[in-house]
Amino acid sequence: MRKYGKEMLIGFVPVLILFLQFAMNVNVIPFVLLAVIVGGLIYMAKSKGHLATVGGERKGKPRPLQPLSFEEIGGQDRAKQELIEALDFLVHVDQISKFGIRPLKGILLTGPPGTGKTLLAKAAASYTDSVYLGASGSEFVEMYVGVGASRIRDLFKEARQKAAKQGKSSAVIFIDEIDVIGGKRDGGQQREYDQTLNQLLTELDGIHTSDSPRILLIGATNRKEMLDGALLRPGRFDRHIAVDLPDKKGREHILNLHARNKPIDADDVNLEKIAEESFGFSGAQLESVMNEAAIYAMRENGDTISQRHLSMAIDKVMMGERTDREATNEERERVALHELGHAIAAELVRPGSVSQVALLPRGGALGYVRHNPQQDKYLYTKVFLESQIMIALGGAAAEEMFYGERSTGSRGDFEQAMNIVRSMVESGLTELGIIDGSMMTPDKWATVTGDILNGLMQRTKYMLEAHRSVFLSALDVLIREETLSGDRFRSLLQELTAGRGEAIAQ
Repeated sequence: MRKYGKEMLIGFVPVLILFLQFAMNVNVIPFVLLAVIVGGLIYMAKSKGHLATVGGERKGKPRPLQPLSFEEIGGQDRAKQELIEALDFLVHVDQISKFGIRPLKGILLTGPPGTGKTLLAKAAASYTDSVYLGASGSEFVEMYVGVGASRIRDLFKEARQKAAKQGKSSAVIFIDEIDVIGGKRDGGQQREYDQTLNQLLTELDGIHTSDSPRILLIGATNRKEMLDGALLRPGRFDRHIAVDLPDKKGREHILNLHARNKPIDADDVNLEKIAEESFGFSGAQLESVMNEAAIYAMRENGDTISQRHLSMAIDKVMMGERTDREATNEERERVALHELGHAIAAELVRPGSVSQVALLPRGGALGYVRHNPQQDKYLYTKVFLESQIMIALGGAAAEEMFYGERSTGSRGDFEQAMNIVRSMVESGLTELGIIDGSMMTPDKWATVTGDILNGLMQRTKYMLEAHRSVFLSALDVLIREETLSGDRFRSLLQELTAGRGEAIAQ
């Protein structure tokens, strides 16, 4: 009854008003006006209470910022250097006044999720000895016009008040996911979004503020292309700093930072190897790897974290937790041949790239091959991309070799291969030459993709067919042991290949 009391009351009140007005001839207009006034006062009181809340904390009860230095942030040496150079405009006020330099008003941090943009903002506040206020773009979005703009004003006002109260000369305001309120204006009916953005632009211009205390706005987004041009121009966001995924050196630094408070087996763990295996991981994912490895060690009642725990953690972060799916013997054999197709193709086109072959259900997959890039790559040639497609098609090619047909297990492989083909076309690495991908019709895309993938599928099947005996010999080992390390798989592949070569020679 209590659960639906509000809905019942809303339905009962209009009926009561109509009954009193028409059945009892009672003048209900004064009661209606009184109810409207009381309701308006209650709403205004709640709105003021809500507006006093910024970034999840209520005025008068600020949450103290934990000191964070740039040395405690790993994997972003270039971004940290750019940010420090920009922040020196707040630190060395006398020098910038001497040279007539206009102080910076805004810094925009762009990059994928989990790369440390929030940490950099907090470190910026500590570096400049500033008051720090954090908020999310979604906190300024309301269905009522003017509420978001009012919250922007309150946020900047609170920053000035806190800086004056604490005797600080500057304050840092950090707005995460700033694209929520700073998106491009299209002239539509979203008046609330436009007013919120206009108020933010006004505060950045400093029309109604003095230079003391100085306010520095740091915004973060992973969708820079969505931001309005008026927000990005110099004089508002004066610095645009890219916070990218860490390279191998950065990943190792991040792993070492998160390993400081964990019992690592120094004789067994090689964090450089883990950094190699975690290519493409963000800082947040690397922290999760160390955390999951500690959980695995605790589950086994171990005293330290070993290399095996870290490898298991990489698999979990990349693909999800192991599942309890029980496949039939026929499915296990098909999955084993599928994964061996990926692994053998990878070793043939890029030797030393396989890190692990597993016949274990994890996430949405019944098996997987984890690759170990020898070095970070950011530019790709046509030959390299074609080899990547052949590796992706290796599983389907192996199924066709032994079963004469494919299965639904190749769906993800085909999506990966088609994405690579699209990159090749848009990069001018196909016979089409330099072409605008947006000008191609769906039929043309289908023709080009089909020609490239069918040709590479034939090359892959021909290459794997020459190693059919390797499939048959490695299949029993994989089904029995369920997991093969990269080194074990390579030694098995070399042994079987050498044996086949000696048999042919005889």
